[in-house]
Amino acid sequence: MSLLDNLNWRYATKKMNGNTVPQEKLDYILEAARLAPSSSGLQPYTILVIKNREVIEKLKPASMMNERLFDDVSHLLVFASWNGYTQERVDEVFDRTLAERGLPGNTMDDYKNNLLAHYEPLGKEWQTNHSAKQAYISFGMAIAAAAEQKVDATPIEGFVPDAYDEILGLKEKGLKSAVVLALGYRDEANDWLVNLKKVRTPKEQFLIEIN
Repeated sequence: MSLLDNLNWRYATKKMNGNTVPQEKLDYILEAARLAPSSSGLQPYTILVIKNREVIEKLKPASMMNERLFDDVSHLLVFASWNGYTQERVDEVFDRTLAERGLPGNTMDDYKNNLLAHYEPLGKEWQTNHSAKQAYISFGMAIAAAAEQKVDATPIEGFVPDAYDEILGLKEKGLKSAVVLALGYRDEANDWLVNLKKVRTPKEQFLIEIN
């Protein structure tokens, strides 16, 4: 099937059936997320892969309208973004890049220094929001990969970030929860949305062509 066929197949599943996503399919989805593009290649986010039922139960009360979904989900992917750009974090990314490419350690110093000089005056709030936007790119790739693997994936933004951060110990890691993706398999007999037509904005309204 083509990517468009797979995206037409997927929907925001409201009731999972409790079956576990096989490891090879989960690995495929996570690798697609890892290969996603990001600004300056920094990948300023981490994905927490949660299967532990006790942890999922702790997160459920902080997940607002998605509580029922959590009962039978296979995995939760929590995309947690950096709470800011620091010299140490940026150095680590650039050092790894240069080492893997076999280049001298000072090859990208000018670019790196200009990057930090640009980001620093914008403040921590801007930096956190910017990092979260990068996480969303990875999040989108994960959704597409899940559809390709015929794994149901439900985006979750209706949650309390501070509660997630506390439960998952993200503050100590310099991270903030940005968005959540629930993985599993649809319960076709009990999901009210499963057989309803997919509706999107008509192309004529969705696109503005500037020629």
